[in-house]
Amino acid sequence: MTKQPQRKCPICGKVRSDEHAPFCSSRCRDRDLLKWLDDGYSLPGPPAPPEE
Repeated sequence: MTKQPQRKCPICGKVRSDEHAPFCSSRCRDRDLLKWLDDGYSLPGPPAPPEE
């Protein structure tokens, strides 16, 4: 049986924690949530029509 390489936290690059997967800690998990809430991530697509 081959051992799979450990995956890394997408925020800081440290080894993931089972308790906070896919992050290494609650700090990185919270940073990711704040980025979502502050519109730090975006999905490609046509621009939204302007609001009247």
